Amino acid sequence: MCCVHPESSAEPTAQPRWLTAKEQRAWRAYMDGSQRLADYLSRDLQANHDMSLAEYRILVLLSESADSSLRMSDLADGVLSSRSRLTHQIRRMEAQGMVERSNCVDDGRGVLANLTPEGRRRLEEAAPTHVESVRRNFVDLADAAQLSAVAEVFEKVDATISRTESE
Repeated sequence: MCCVHPESSAEPTAQPRWLTAKEQRAWRAYMDGSQRLADYLSRDLQANHDMSLAEYRILVLLSESADSSLRMSDLADGVLSSRSRLTHQIRRMEAQGMVERSNCVDDGRGVLANLTPEGRRRLEEAAPTHVESVRRNFVDLADAAQLSAVAEVFEKVDATISRTESE
């Protein structure tokens, strides 16, 4: 039986490609597990280091960049955040002394987020706790082949969505 969109002429539309039981199991396990893991990692960082997972990700990206600074737009892309959400996050982190903003020398309109010594200290303090939590709750639960499969699948997901969004 075909579905007809109410606003179309009476031409049939394609049926959805419903998930099989196996596909649905994988999808739901991913959704539930990834949300539970992200929530757990964030609570763990908050309880042990008074830092959210979002703050940790920002500090990591800044620490890995040249001169420990990034344009705000590049940082927003790196942490998969809207520019306005990142601006609010950076303001809170500035108040805690973890980052500071400065004008981009190359482009007067651009703004840089810069990792401060306090931000680096907080990151270095939190990293062992975070890495151990990631290892215990994700990495150690899979063998090398499973980890490779997860990486390959989500690299494809990222590339597909990035390509679609840029069209």
